[in-house]
Amino acid sequence: MKATYLVGEKEYFKNIGKIPFEGRESDNPLAFRWYDEDSIVAGKPLKEHFRFAVAYWHTLGSTGADPFGRATLQYPWMAATDPLQQAKDKMDAAFEFITKLGVPFYCFHDYDLIEEGEDLITSARRMEMISDYALEKQAASGVQLLWGTANLFSHPRYMNGAATNPDLKVVAWAAAQVRQALDTTIKLGGKNYVFWGGREGYMSLLNTQMKKEIDHLARFLHMAKDYARAQGFTGNFFIEPKPMEPTKHQYDFDAATVIGFLREYDLMEDFKLNVEVNHATLAQHTFQHELQVAADANLLGSMDANRGDYQNGWDTDQFPNNLYELTEAMLVLLQTRGFQGGGINFDAKLRRNSIDLDDLFHAHIGGMDAFARALITADRLLHESPYREKLAARYRSFDSAEGRAFESGQMSLEALAQLAHTWGEPVPESGKQEWFENLINRYL
Repeated sequence: MKATYLVGEKEYFKNIGKIPFEGRESDNPLAFRWYDEDSIVAGKPLKEHFRFAVAYWHTLGSTGADPFGRATLQYPWMAATDPLQQAKDKMDAAFEFITKLGVPFYCFHDYDLIEEGEDLITSARRMEMISDYALEKQAASGVQLLWGTANLFSHPRYMNGAATNPDLKVVAWAAAQVRQALDTTIKLGGKNYVFWGGREGYMSLLNTQMKKEIDHLARFLHMAKDYARAQGFTGNFFIEPKPMEPTKHQYDFDAATVIGFLREYDLMEDFKLNVEVNHATLAQHTFQHELQVAADANLLGSMDANRGDYQNGWDTDQFPNNLYELTEAMLVLLQTRGFQGGGINFDAKLRRNSIDLDDLFHAHIGGMDAFARALITADRLLHESPYREKLAARYRSFDSAEGRAFESGQMSLEALAQLAHTWGEPVPESGKQEWFENLINRYL
């Protein structure tokens, strides 16, 4: 990555330079201990495994506000009252932060970049100006756009959904906004484009025609895909599952639900999944489960990295730090094809009482180090421990002639049932769950 991060404007993080890798013995809180981007693990550098990205909305735009209190984060790049100047200041801060952190990508919603205008024409004009500025920043820094998306959930017009709204006027407005976001993503060389249906669902079935709404969502996605392809976009389209919040029941409930939707509506060829940790746990799954479901369907496109709070029932979007859970997730990643087109976007925000600018660095450094340590541990488990052999041993009966015949469809139900008579009562074998759990702790 290029060393330059400024195009001649302000410097916001004046006492912080490029974050170095100093190794595990370092006591420098502004240095990596585990994330050495060029270190080779499982045949490729860490930076290629992860393809880390900064979330524009949380990192640059989060205010610390919550349902019970006003903003606590007063960032200097948000001080200007003119929308274009504020957007430029915010982008100066963004690229300074991203480059000093050493992250290769960023992600945004359309109106993260600049405040929405009073009408579509004004919004389009503003997006054109700020995307021109983003092109300058990308060229100067070498930072790239991992994916773009449109915010189709914050404005009151979307209170009943966007593509699934019962009012065609709202659906049309959403189409104009998505077209603009797609154009901006293509202009900035975005690798992918994301759809998150924050309001695509229902609060009550009493006033909802669910089949009609889901049909409309599929039609909308086909239209967006066809438009982007016609403009030369060759990247992936991602859907980000979430079960609820803000809507009571969202149509992209979890990975399995989204995969079924994509199959039913002939979208499998162009769409993959962007799986988020906190969304997985809200759906009563583990994150590694959602990764495995997506990977088994060959649809693991990207990841939004964060975590929830076990005592809170909502999407708290905290930075990841649980090494045990991350190691389990990295075992899934290393034993599958990895990400297809995407990477790891830190869709996480500072806590309400973390109000210093350097807290942004501490949060991201900790997350990146945690992922690096987890991946290194998972690789050691796969190559230095008896993990693979122990796992394969649980299924060794399917390596027999009978097992191969069953798996390949060369056996009838009658023949399978006859084997039970021939073999007699099965002798239970331990799943050795505690052994597997202890093994991870040994290698951490």
